[in-house]
Amino acid sequence: MAGSIQAYDTAKGRRYRVRYTTPSGKRTDKRGFKTKREAEIFRAEVTVSVASNTFLDPTLGKKTVTTFGEQWKSGRLARLKPSSRNTMETSWRVHVQPKWGARGVASIRASEVEDWVSSLLTATADRKALSAQTVRRCVFVLSSVLAIAERDGILRASPTKGVALPAKQPKPKRYLTHAQVERLAAAAPGHETLMLLLAYSGLRWGEVSALRVRHLDMLRRRMLVEENAVLVKGVYEIGTPKHGHAREVPIPVFLAPSIARHCENKGRDSFVFSDGPTPMTYPHRTSGWFTRAVAAAQAADVTFPTITPHDLRHTAASLAISAGANVKAVQRMLGHASAAMTLDVYADLFDDDLEAVAVAMSVARQAAVS
Repeated sequence: MAGSIQAYDTAKGRRYRVRYTTPSGKRTDKRGFKTKREAEIFRAEVTVSVASNTFLDPTLGKKTVTTFGEQWKSGRLARLKPSSRNTMETSWRVHVQPKWGARGVASIRASEVEDWVSSLLTATADRKALSAQTVRRCVFVLSSVLAIAERDGILRASPTKGVALPAKQPKPKRYLTHAQVERLAAAAPGHETLMLLLAYSGLRWGEVSALRVRHLDMLRRRMLVEENAVLVKGVYEIGTPKHGHAREVPIPVFLAPSIARHCENKGRDSFVFSDGPTPMTYPHRTSGWFTRAVAAAQAADVTFPTITPHDLRHTAASLAISAGANVKAVQRMLGHASAAMTLDVYADLFDDDLEAVAVAMSVARQAAVS
């Protein structure tokens, strides 16, 4: 049997130390066993784990979470899109590192992570309770950092595995009718074309703000959506759209003339909806032109919902489906990764289709058996 046991004396009495060799050839020891029997059990465990290739070096387990956090930042985090990278880095800096950064990765227990999750969901005197989405993101960041230690054989299993997370709380989707879209556009002088394009194309804000003259094919009435603009720490970063794939989106016939006017006297690389060298800025959430337009629409129509620019993307999906577009066409227009994703996101919009299927099958049956 590998390893040796040695007794030594301390002020509290005799103790035992196990000397052994790690799979990497490093000589090390573990001391403090009160009985020789305890030392023998540990030596046997080491022998079995080395033979079965499941040995975990306890000295490596003392490496801190921050150590692996730096690897995570230079690796996986650096490969994310700008907006996601900024959000994840903020979760690390504000919530994860202050709590876990100084801890050895092998010292963290699942029960501690569960307690942490509960604490984040609970308001304190100096902090509001975090949303379920924010808490899930914090646990994801910690899990991603610890996954590096697990991959390197320093952890047998991450303590984040199996930890119960708060349920996602999706925001309710708000859809506008054709008439409400017209009212909203009329309430935003100077931005009418932009409002209508968002409501009838389903472009994300970052995609429409990054739209350049060269992306438009007015003869075919197509837009090439291949860039996305994100404002990160005061600087615009231009990257690919969500899911990383370019797509063509049709330009509604009634919008073609006004979009063409926005391109007049502009170079091919100029932004369609910005007269400067940077993309159009997202309107202020409480006092910007979009919020004022919504307020004006609500003053004229008490049923008009409170919406954000992203709700116009939902409106585009609703109007397309109500016009008879199939799910694959809606998927391509919105740039979803799959038709299944479109169905998951907008399942409520296909309820009438399900009813139509039942009616159609009933009619077919009646025709066949009569």
